[in-house]
Amino acid sequence: MVATRSIVILLLCITVVTPILLYTDRLTTFNYSSAHQEFVEDVTTFTVGGVDSGHLNLLPQETSTIVKEPIGVVYSENSSNSNNLLRGEHVVTRVLSATNEEGRVKGENSIKLVTDEEDAIDANDNDEKLTKSSNASDQASQVILTKQGKRHIESSSKVNNIKHSEETPPDARVRKLKDQLIQAKVYLSLQAVRNIPHLTRELRLRVKEVSRTIGEASKDSDLPRNANERMKAMEQSLMKARQIHDDCATSVKKLRAMLHSSEDQLRVHKKQTLFLTQLTAKTLPKGLHCLPLRLTTEYYSLNSSQQQFPNHEKLEDPGLYHYAIFSDNILATAVVVNSTAAHAKDSSKHVFHIVTDRLNYAAMRMWFLANPPGKAAVQVQNIEDFAWLNSSYSPVLKQLSSPSMIDYYFKAHRASSDSNLKFRNPKYLSMLNHLRFYLPEIFPNLKKVLFLDDDVIVQKDLTGLWSINLKGNVNGAVETCTENFHRFDRYLNFSNPLIAKNFDPRACGWAYGMNVFDLVEWKKQNITEVYHNWQKLNHNRQLWKLGTLPPGLITFWKRTFALNRSWHVLGLGYNPNVNLKDIERAAVIHYNGNMKPWLEISIPKFRGYWMKYVDYNIVYLRECNINP
Repeated sequence: MVATRSIVILLLCITVVTPILLYTDRLTTFNYSSAHQEFVEDVTTFTVGGVDSGHLNLLPQETSTIVKEPIGVVYSENSSNSNNLLRGEHVVTRVLSATNEEGRVKGENSIKLVTDEEDAIDANDNDEKLTKSSNASDQASQVILTKQGKRHIESSSKVNNIKHSEETPPDARVRKLKDQLIQAKVYLSLQAVRNIPHLTRELRLRVKEVSRTIGEASKDSDLPRNANERMKAMEQSLMKARQIHDDCATSVKKLRAMLHSSEDQLRVHKKQTLFLTQLTAKTLPKGLHCLPLRLTTEYYSLNSSQQQFPNHEKLEDPGLYHYAIFSDNILATAVVVNSTAAHAKDSSKHVFHIVTDRLNYAAMRMWFLANPPGKAAVQVQNIEDFAWLNSSYSPVLKQLSSPSMIDYYFKAHRASSDSNLKFRNPKYLSMLNHLRFYLPEIFPNLKKVLFLDDDVIVQKDLTGLWSINLKGNVNGAVETCTENFHRFDRYLNFSNPLIAKNFDPRACGWAYGMNVFDLVEWKKQNITEVYHNWQKLNHNRQLWKLGTLPPGLITFWKRTFALNRSWHVLGLGYNPNVNLKDIERAAVIHYNGNMKPWLEISIPKFRGYWMKYVDYNIVYLRECNINP
């Protein structure tokens, strides 16, 4: 019995264990480097559809013991790659694909050694069971790899879709539609296409449809729902045109001609826009023209005692806060005074000195007599009453009345020759604009004056400006050199040796509109005489064009103290991109530019800051139909 049992065990060892040991030994000692290299060279010519180095399309392995079409069999560089793949990492793989007959032949040749091995092992039933078991385990692991690969592909595709959506510009379809329009117009201008009536009609129809679709859209979200349909229809029509005419050279010539024509039209439109903008800025709205007429009539109906302002004793008190406003715009001046007084901690200590011209003098007085700014004192003066201001004393006054200046402003033939129309604004002819250089003469008993333009709004109490130490400077102003065009070379002619010798072209400019002037230092440094000397040198306008900022930069050169930028924010009359947070934090906001808040061309989002200081219930405004 024992002998029989020993024989059975021996046979089992021979028939079962020995083949296993031999098979394991052959696999472990098999040197597959050369075969593997040959296999890689053959396999690199095959690809699986939709698979790249970062995405694996894994399929279950065939369970048959005979390999016929090895689909999705993945050979890794080393055994650790499978672990890397499970972690979702990109691995270097070789994918065997049987996409055609030649591929199958190469695939069968390349795995011949492996099939021979399997045929040798399949010598008996036990070995067949072992092989099937091994294939089953391989298939299970392959399924796991397939699931992991699919997850990796899905996650990678999601990431790619997100990246694609981020990289797609928001106006991609708008641009494509515009490109299609240009192409259609080019084809419509070609004789070969125009000789085919039905295609010409079709292209013209498509041009109308796409033009209506685009409208004023600047991004894809502005387009209507049928934009994609119109785009496809236009593309089909363009393909028909391309089949008829594919001469690139002719198309290029037509495009170049269209480009030159568009540039010419753009230059003409820019000129017209500039002219019309300047004209609108110079034009007084009907309501603002009516207002001084009604106020003047009302003023002269008062007796002499009713025409006088109270608080005369405050007008020359140097201990109070004095403001200088030079303007012929009644409503704008009223807004400046109202906004300043509304934010003053103690309005009784504030004095407003207003200087206007003879035409608006009575109306300006009537307005503030009827609408006093709280407890603040008001003085209204007529520039014609300044006997000291004459052409023998003021060079600029003499220049403004010269025949050459009149010819420059009023001769029509000169208007088209000067590219910079802004210098033709009549405000440059008004002495009210140049009066800021004569502050000590106007206020001989004052020590400090805060100058305000009539196109500003005051949003905070300004009393802190009088306590700022200007450190021996005459002018306190906010610098404006955050952008290149606000430096000295923007305003002065540095090709002139006199300018180049005395000033730095990169020096920082500063803003008129809210300026603290130390009149004591002004007199010490004889600033008015400095201004006169430079005005005499500029009699032929070779140093700078007209205006007050260029002579101001020269006159107060190295005599200006830089105030904190939060005191004065500019640009609300020309720049729609002024930061709203800067506006809210600013003590004074300035509508410098042509788009004044009382004009229809003003920037809508900035108009509200100005309008809230106008009381539209005042009888004069209602009678002149001045409405918000």
